[in-house]
Amino acid sequence: MANKRDYYEILGIKRNASEKEIKKAFRNLAIKYHPDKNKDPGAEDKFREIATAYDVLSDKEKRKQYDQFGETDNMANKFTNANFQDIFSNFEDIFQMW
Repeated sequence: MANKRDYYEILGIKRNASEKEIKKAFRNLAIKYHPDKNKDPGAEDKFREIATAYDVLSDKEKRKQYDQFGETDNMANKFTNANFQDIFSNFEDIFQMW
């Protein structure tokens, strides 16, 4: 991600969002932008951005570090070569609703 964006903005949540709110926002956006469901140009990049934001904000330590120091290069590049099956192994029930 060349242009760093605010992870809270990406997920559409407030900075004081609860874990439940973070998870809900992620699920809604993941359904909308998942490459298996959305074939629009840019959907895969958007999905990666959403997954990166969720990875950081759903982990207490990473979120604390992000809130203090902002996005680091390590955070931004984490999902560049991600296996989307691994990311969603815990969210299979979401896609069964479709």
